[in-house]
Amino acid sequence: SFGEIYVTSFLSACTAEIVGYPFDVCKTRLHIQGEIASQSDVPAKYRGMVATAVGIIREEGIHKLYGGLSAMVLRHSIFTGLKMYLYDTFRDRLSIVDEDGMKKLPFFRGALSGMLAGAGANMISSPTDLIKVQMQMEGKRRLLGKPARIHNVFQALTSIYKVGGLPGLWKGTLPNCTRAALVTMGDVACYDQTKRRLMDAFDSPDSRIVQFVAAMTAGLCGALLSTPADVIKSRIMNQPTDENGRGLHYKGMIDCFTKTVRDEGFLALYKGLLPFWLRVGPWAMVFWTTFEQIRRFRGDGGF
Repeated sequence: SFGEIYVTSFLSACTAEIVGYPFDVCKTRLHIQGEIASQSDVPAKYRGMVATAVGIIREEGIHKLYGGLSAMVLRHSIFTGLKMYLYDTFRDRLSIVDEDGMKKLPFFRGALSGMLAGAGANMISSPTDLIKVQMQMEGKRRLLGKPARIHNVFQALTSIYKVGGLPGLWKGTLPNCTRAALVTMGDVACYDQTKRRLMDAFDSPDSRIVQFVAAMTAGLCGALLSTPADVIKSRIMNQPTDENGRGLHYKGMIDCFTKTVRDEGFLALYKGLLPFWLRVGPWAMVFWTTFEQIRRFRGDGGF
């Protein structure tokens, strides 16, 4: 049922964040530090994932590696449960019945299910992602001597609304939805497809080993598919704007993609792949392991 999938997904995602969230904070700092350096006299001193984590712990305290976690929990309470329910719904609708009367989901239909589920869920939850990014950067702002901007999730929500109204809450939704569609295709759809193909190829039951291999594959696919969209999303959301709110560097997703490839080469779209995979890989493994175990505890079959 909707409630069972929703609650199971939310609990699994929160468990996975215990492992993966510090990587997300470091990734956000790496994406935004160039913008901070261009607006102040403070150089961009972090040059990698480990250096960024050590710098945050030394200068702000280890608890700042989980800065903005409440916003992430809020996001999961909307995005993850809805994403999993939508995927399950699309998977059921797009499956075909083979000669033996068994339902099977072809690869491309599975990929489509993942993309539709990710984009649809993110369309609703996009403001929580915006709040999360601002809360993750709050510690750095205070070190630079800037006034406190964010105190809690509710205050962040109201302050963004006061400045930009409803459109401000959904800033960057298009690239964010693109990224969510690709992440869900790489994570959920890839996990589902990999697990079922492993079970068919080795005539194996739905075991923990099969789930582990499928989760590792899903994490890698999610990182490879979504890193370019993640780079474009970060550049669009963090670029300076004019008095009318229009970006000064990029007009939109296509313009950002074209300029990035033209000026820096295609591999520039994969900047931050390692920290993103370090974030997505362990997260997917913990999420799917927890998700499947909760289902087994309830007496349900594998996903």
